[in-house]
Amino acid sequence: MTNTMNAVTIPEFGDAGVLRLAAVPVPEPGPGEVSIDVTHAGANFAEVLYRQGLVDVPLPFVPGIEVAGRIRALGEGVEGLTPGQPVAALTIVAGGGYAEVVTTSAALVAPLPDGGFERAAAVPSNSTTAFLVLERVARLQPGERVLVYAAAGGVGSQLGQVARLLGAGRVVGAVGSEAKIAAAKAFGYDEVVLRDRISGEFDVVVDMVGGAARRAGLAALAPMGRLVVMGNASGAEDVGIPANELWFTNKTVSGFNLAAFAAIAPETVGAALRRAVTAVAAGELRVDVETLPLARAAEAHRRIESGVTTGKLVLAVR
Repeated sequence: MTNTMNAVTIPEFGDAGVLRLAAVPVPEPGPGEVSIDVTHAGANFAEVLYRQGLVDVPLPFVPGIEVAGRIRALGEGVEGLTPGQPVAALTIVAGGGYAEVVTTSAALVAPLPDGGFERAAAVPSNSTTAFLVLERVARLQPGERVLVYAAAGGVGSQLGQVARLLGAGRVVGAVGSEAKIAAAKAFGYDEVVLRDRISGEFDVVVDMVGGAARRAGLAALAPMGRLVVMGNASGAEDVGIPANELWFTNKTVSGFNLAAFAAIAPETVGAALRRAVTAVAAGELRVDVETLPLARAAEAHRRIESGVTTGKLVLAVR
């Protein structure tokens, strides 16, 4: 085995053009960790934030919050996994997924029942998030009404389907353009509307857009409704929500950040990851994937930033 590998790095903060394919040292797993020979890595908005310098990471930095591949080596104390085993994994705590080898906590690894690395690389972040947001944060109850922003995107495509699995009564998606309506409808939403045409009341609203959409989502909540904040894709200034307003309207606002939660509760996140992998393998969740080679990571970032993507972009590493 060589001591270096190919990886896409962020040598400096900036636009997508700063991404560089480079030779970097092969990481070794520490106690409780595994290393993975990566075949595919998911491309996500989170990695755009790293590249832009909006998340404090050391440079040069290898982005990549989710991968699929085969177990390469086990760190001290790891049980239940074997070298060569096909897996999907979250690498969100320390990054590193845009590389031929990555290390992560063994708790954040899910064995793959059927291989399928390309599709599996699209599952760890979005599908896992959908289960955690709706069950643990929103505490979705059977029959409740759900509104999901960015319904045609990677995580939006999963939130609508998971809401249905959990027994939601009505699931509505909101998108930013007419061109995305058909794509979002393919993921099982009862209705898909433009963000500025939302009507009716909802028990749960999931917002990863921010800005005016966040304020509209709060207004759309029924009494005892819950707004879950999990992104700011619009790049708008933060929206202040007065506590007294929540008091008088009987509404709740919560936040969810997968990276932060995975760092403090890897076992909980890992259980949700394994549940998501099982659901996708069983055909309960649909995941649409488009694959680009690792060397075109900058193109993937540009497309994600443009807001025109639907489904999930995946990078072929090997």
